[in-house]
Amino acid sequence: MNSIFAYNPLLAILSHIFFIGLSFYALQAIMPEKIIKKNQVFRAQLLFILLSFAIGSAVSNFFLDISYWSGRIPTYFQ
Repeated sequence: MNSIFAYNPLLAILSHIFFIGLSFYALQAIMPEKIIKKNQVFRAQLLFILLSFAIGSAVSNFFLDISYWSGRIPTYFQ
């Protein structure tokens, strides 16, 4: 019984970490030299980290919501 309650938070943590890492990896394809001012390396890195957190969390929440909602569909048709 206790393992059921520990499953969802663990899944959410792993999902967030995975999608934040994936978004950080994807953001590396952007060439910041054309957008960011010169000599602002720390700010550019901080911006990339914050963007990866925002995008990764949003995508993770989307997939967790879809997973939750799809699990609840059979209860509506009974």
